[in-house]
Amino acid sequence: MTEIVQNIIIWAPGILFAITLHEWAHGRMAAFFGDPTPGLMGRLTLNPIPHIDLAWTIVIPGVMLLVSLLTTGTPFVFGGAKPVPIDPRYFIRAGSSLRNSLFWVAAAGPFMNLFLALLCALSFRLVAHLPEYFMVPLANMLVAAIQMNVLLAVFNLLPIPPLDGGRMIGALLPNPFDTYLAALERFGMPIVLVLAFSGMLAHLLIPAMSVLNQFYLQLAGLV
Repeated sequence: MTEIVQNIIIWAPGILFAITLHEWAHGRMAAFFGDPTPGLMGRLTLNPIPHIDLAWTIVIPGVMLLVSLLTTGTPFVFGGAKPVPIDPRYFIRAGSSLRNSLFWVAAAGPFMNLFLALLCALSFRLVAHLPEYFMVPLANMLVAAIQMNVLLAVFNLLPIPPLDGGRMIGALLPNPFDTYLAALERFGMPIVLVLAFSGMLAHLLIPAMSVLNQFYLQLAGLV
């Protein structure tokens, strides 16, 4: 039980900030292309509370963390936040290409997570010079944050709508293929949940995650 509590303390900050900044990046990019909706809905904030979703931010990550620790001893967890509302009609009014705007709004979230992983890796080199009683817990949190941001980026780049990867591909596909892909959106999250709890999702994500984690840990000086 003590180990589970320790893992929650280590992983919780990384999960919270990874999903908050992921959604903030979506909203900021939409605002850049002329859509005021995220700001009007109070979602252009770094305060995690407006972004928290009971199921995807708390329940599902908690259950996955608990199950992975009890079954494999290795934490495996992903989560999400409330999707930032956008209105693509503003992209057109602002003179932006609709497809270009939709692509970059979708891409902003995963790219933010990769950037956060980079910041954590570089921060590790500074933390390594602190006294051990400060360094050890902070180092563990930074490593967990790197892994969480990598997981969130790779997960969201899966080509399954409504994940960001599915929407990025949809923005690139010509008619009518983009419409066909968008029609799959209502089935997307049930598919993801089946993959997650069957263990298949981990097998899909681990190859790309391993490469990225190795890259960031090298930057941190850990390998």
